[in-house]
Amino acid sequence: MEYLKLVKVYEALEKTTKRLEKTEIISNFIKDISAEELEYIIHLIEGSVFPESDERKIGMSSQLMLKVIARSTGNSLSEIEKEWKKKGDLGIVTENFVKEKKQRTLTTRELTTRHVYDNIRKLAELEGKGTVDRKVSLVSELLTSAKPEEARFIVRTILDEMRIGVSEGVVRDSIAKAFDIPVEEVEKTFNMLVDYGKVAVLAKKGKKYLNKIGLEPGRPTKVMLAILVNNVNEAFEYLGKPLQAEVKLDGFRCLINNDGKNIYLFTRRMENVTNQFKELIPIIKKQIKAKSYIIDSELVGYDPKTKKYLPFQSISQRIKRKYDIEEISKKFPVEINAFDIIYYNGKSIEKEPLKERRKVLEKIVEQKRYDIVLTKKLVTDNEKKANEFFKESIKEGYEGLVLKNLNAEYKPGRYVNYMCKMKQVLDPLDLVITGAQWGEGKRSEWLSSFTIACRAKDKFVDIGKVGTGIKEKSEGVTFKELTRILKPLITETKGKNIIVKPKIIVQVGYEEIQKSPTYKSGYALRFPKIIMLRNEKPLDEVSSINEVERIYKYQKGKK
Repeated sequence: MEYLKLVKVYEALEKTTKRLEKTEIISNFIKDISAEELEYIIHLIEGSVFPESDERKIGMSSQLMLKVIARSTGNSLSEIEKEWKKKGDLGIVTENFVKEKKQRTLTTRELTTRHVYDNIRKLAELEGKGTVDRKVSLVSELLTSAKPEEARFIVRTILDEMRIGVSEGVVRDSIAKAFDIPVEEVEKTFNMLVDYGKVAVLAKKGKKYLNKIGLEPGRPTKVMLAILVNNVNEAFEYLGKPLQAEVKLDGFRCLINNDGKNIYLFTRRMENVTNQFKELIPIIKKQIKAKSYIIDSELVGYDPKTKKYLPFQSISQRIKRKYDIEEISKKFPVEINAFDIIYYNGKSIEKEPLKERRKVLEKIVEQKRYDIVLTKKLVTDNEKKANEFFKESIKEGYEGLVLKNLNAEYKPGRYVNYMCKMKQVLDPLDLVITGAQWGEGKRSEWLSSFTIACRAKDKFVDIGKVGTGIKEKSEGVTFKELTRILKPLITETKGKNIIVKPKIIVQVGYEEIQKSPTYKSGYALRFPKIIMLRNEKPLDEVSSINEVERIYKYQKGKK
């Protein structure tokens, strides 16, 4: 397929903000695409060349892209940078320079979607000496052949800045509409495969092909998530009686996979961290008595000397670590806290009731403190006992409780009536940074004030600005570190203010939530303070406006 045909779809999507119109545009486009092309075209519509579950990254910075544009168009770096500051969008800048280019090279040819897709994917596979030059050559080849509008979206795809407003939900609904499949069937299959490209190919074949997809050890999948409740009564309303209460741990979610030959550890973001936590493999082999399984767990750090449990922040650095793994594993060891099992000895058991799955877990896990244990639990229909268990968990240093429906199956994704979490009121919110301001004086080289936002359906709405809790030096979140990770995400600059692509998540504490007309959320945080980075979380787990409203009402004594 000609890449220009896909570009016309991008342009149509860019012109509307209406979700139904976007769904109509995409569904009409993909319904007649061949199965051979459908998978990668879905990825391109999502603005990527890899599915969410793929760990590969394109790794092309805006600064390197400036060099590519200069090489491809014959313009100087200073000219391109000047236009970038004006437009705030390197895609549009490239389009304009390609349009003005006086002479096209002799190697010009019509671009196909496959060629664009393959060239961009190769960027992630290059390594070693000469990598930068090879990346520049691959992208330059595309841009020298591209029509102006094609150049705009090639650059945006590479930089992960599509700006066409296509959310995961829009892609899901488009696939359902194009192939006349119920939305819930499409979403269910996606939660197993975590790849809408593959889901679309199956949907094109028919519903029965979606229904054949099940859990498979060794393949990352979505985890089941909990909604926030304020009190035990609210949890009983959602979950029924009795319910199972478990202590809420301050670690990170880990799906332990054993396919009968190999063991894999996946985070909630589907990152393979087997190598980063390889000291756990012998423990898992020795103390889990089963041939194959997928076990849901939380890895919690502890001090090797005092044996006291540590906050997530202390072990977060281990997730991305590639070097000196053995050294850091001794400094920050972790304990496996298992709480669910969804695949057992060659069979999916996620549809079995929780109480039965827990029995399987209790049968096969040989518990040993600081190696692997089962989460502390209480099954009750008594409000007083549940509240006592909650108070006890807080006193012991846990975050609160996770409350579960005893008869519920395991559903990947966020579902009401399956699992809730109850924390201390005014617990921190996980918010995404959407903007910032350059500092003054000794902080002039750093970003020093940050706009933070909560999630409202498919967009983020600001809820305040924060500049406290950040260090100039020493441990913790520093101005230098935040500036470093935010600079590549800048999409627009206005004087000292910048707008950044929503990607960096921070945990924010505060004294109170107040109503405010200043911010788009309608709320503001009083005395906000950054506690730590929470980039192990995906964007769909940024605290929602519903959570903000619930805490606000609780403060006011409302239900």
